[in-house]
Amino acid sequence: MTVTERLYYHDCYLRRFEARVESVESNRVYLDRTAFYPASGGQPSDRGTLNGTRVVDVLDEGDRIAHVIDGAAPHGAATGEIDWARRFDHMQQHSGQHLLSAVLVDLFEVPTVSFHLGEEISTIDIAASGLDGGRLARAEERANQIVFENRPISISFEHASRVRDLRKASDREGELRIITIADLDRSACGGTHVRSTGEIGPVLIRKTDKIRGNVRIEFLCGMRAVRRARSDFEALSRIARGLASGLDAAAAVVEKQIERIHELERINRRLTAELAAHQGRELYNSTAPDASGLRRVVVEEPITEDLRARARAFTGQPGAIFIAWWSSPPSLLLAVSNDCGVNAGERIKAAVAAYGGRGGGSAVMAQGSVPTAEALERVKALL
Repeated sequence: MTVTERLYYHDCYLRRFEARVESVESNRVYLDRTAFYPASGGQPSDRGTLNGTRVVDVLDEGDRIAHVIDGAAPHGAATGEIDWARRFDHMQQHSGQHLLSAVLVDLFEVPTVSFHLGEEISTIDIAASGLDGGRLARAEERANQIVFENRPISISFEHASRVRDLRKASDREGELRIITIADLDRSACGGTHVRSTGEIGPVLIRKTDKIRGNVRIEFLCGMRAVRRARSDFEALSRIARGLASGLDAAAAVVEKQIERIHELERINRRLTAELAAHQGRELYNSTAPDASGLRRVVVEEPITEDLRARARAFTGQPGAIFIAWWSSPPSLLLAVSNDCGVNAGERIKAAVAAYGGRGGGSAVMAQGSVPTAEALERVKALL
């Protein structure tokens, strides 16, 4: 079995190459040499063509690299062409990850534990319980300073037994491929990288999340960062226009609007509760007692907080029973006054349990649900 020569190991800028087809297995083509990068180390695989046939995936199979094609397989000599826009984008993101990870270690002694390069965003997980906005801003600023310094990024090969000063120790044996950012970072890595930090372009940190005890940082580099910054600017501009404010004042105006909305929501909840309580008392006064002296009301209505408030007001008076039901989903509410001799929680729980439902609550108010409309009709009869 022929070992595939990995041309990208030495020249990440090689866009077109000549090779010999060693074998074809179904839709997988194996070459004697390739510039196509296979998915590995958090970086997706390249795309492109072989003799004009689309390469839709590239797989690392140890000594060989499989080119998954969509179309006629080449035979004999093959010309490979890399989708350069995709490749260079991945080079920017991956080199940007090395830069950002090195800066986080340099500034805060926080190591990176994993990296993922996605179609739209990239992330690193760092071994930290948290990272506040101030430190994130410092890391972003420092990374961009190094971008502006245009430091060289070089590729070298060193034996694992002699390699020194790696940011993260490698568990591989034999010869290691080392990516070096001058005066900042040395990392064992098989991925594709730009020649200098200037080619990374701007580095933009978007957000953080807590993931399994670590912090996940979402970031963008190069044109991804430019496009995202443009999108953010346009979104903020639309918000500012809608608020009739300037861009710099938009955040403060939004905060004031949110405070006002919360205050209006509190007022609305209070007024709604007061109205429901008034309606409950009016309903009590307009309901005639039955032969036993109980005032009993049954309503078909969704069980909401407004309904519960009316039920509480109704049964806050002596000798009152309030029943509500709704068919979608099949559910019931039972509220009773303290003096009517019924325990609402026990009554509901027993009634719905008899028909495969669940329910419960306090002695004066309880809710339950049943699986079917037929069961609902039977439970209503029990109440």
